[in-house]
Amino acid sequence: MIAHLRGKLLVKHPNQAIVETGGVGYDVTISVPTFSELPNVGGEVALHIHTHVREDQIALYGFLRPAEKVLFEKLLTVSGIGPKLAITILSGMAADEMVGSIRGNDVARLTKIPGIGRKTAERMVLELRDKLPAPGAPTAEVTPALSSLEEDVLSALVNLGYQRPAAEKALLVAGKTPGNFESVFREALAALSK
Repeated sequence: MIAHLRGKLLVKHPNQAIVETGGVGYDVTISVPTFSELPNVGGEVALHIHTHVREDQIALYGFLRPAEKVLFEKLLTVSGIGPKLAITILSGMAADEMVGSIRGNDVARLTKIPGIGRKTAERMVLELRDKLPAPGAPTAEVTPALSSLEEDVLSALVNLGYQRPAAEKALLVAGKTPGNFESVFREALAALSK
């Protein structure tokens, strides 16, 4: 699965970006907050990707901030919310404001988002209230920006079946010694086997 895309921004619209990576243009559905922070067309962009697979299509949903991707994936766990509605929800209210509304049982505020009725807002509160971090709480999702070599190593470790958090910790240990892909990869594997 595609988890991260870095490349040249070819096209950007309020709900879509096309990112060229390795000669391939990836069509990515984005939220309005992500759109507003994208660089100009032709610039370099890095997006955190959620790959959604259905019988008839594979769709990519991209986010500049990891916290927005996490909130998107939490919204998908709510019955009745699919990826298109989740993007609409993220476009209709700032992520911090939404977390505060859900944790504070503010159904009236949530129903102001286009496409969200009272029942959906109540389900969001009921199913997500205890799963979201308290406002101002430190998030464990703060990850330093990775170099392309580190991202390649991380991708290889995840593809081998290691859990992403464990692979990231191993990469921190291995990343202390600069080197090429093979040496960093072997050091990360060694750290994982301890």
